[in-house]
Amino acid sequence: MTLRSLILRYAAFAAVATLANLGAQRLVLTVDDGTRGFVLAVLAGTAVGLVVKYILDKRWIFADASSGLRAHSRRFTLYTAMGVVTTLIFWVTETAFWLIWQTDLARETGAVLGLTVGYIVKYRLDRRYVFTADRAGFGATA
Repeated sequence: MTLRSLILRYAAFAAVATLANLGAQRLVLTVDDGTRGFVLAVLAGTAVGLVVKYILDKRWIFADASSGLRAHSRRFTLYTAMGVVTTLIFWVTETAFWLIWQTDLARETGAVLGLTVGYIVKYRLDRRYVFTADRAGFGATA
């Protein structure tokens, strides 16, 4: 895969995961738009975005052909661990925008900005630590 196609594909998948994240948040916020709802929305959105992005990255970015519960469990655990710091970037940015402006547009702008920075950092971590060719039974890196 060329660098250009990798960047375009990764950006498109980040956008899909971001939309899934924000969609899940909006769904939760329709039920409870208070502080508790905000916290639940951020958690739900993060979970949905994580699963969507993992599925897309595994197959289409890192060409990981591993299968089975053991391989998926190990990969997803590492993938999630690499996402802890990047998720904090996203949460802090989204929350700061919400606390400053307290509008849905500001919250979503903060989310998009935080997710963008987080996804750039996450790609580098995943390439180095999660989707590596040197682990037996796992696919090659992009």
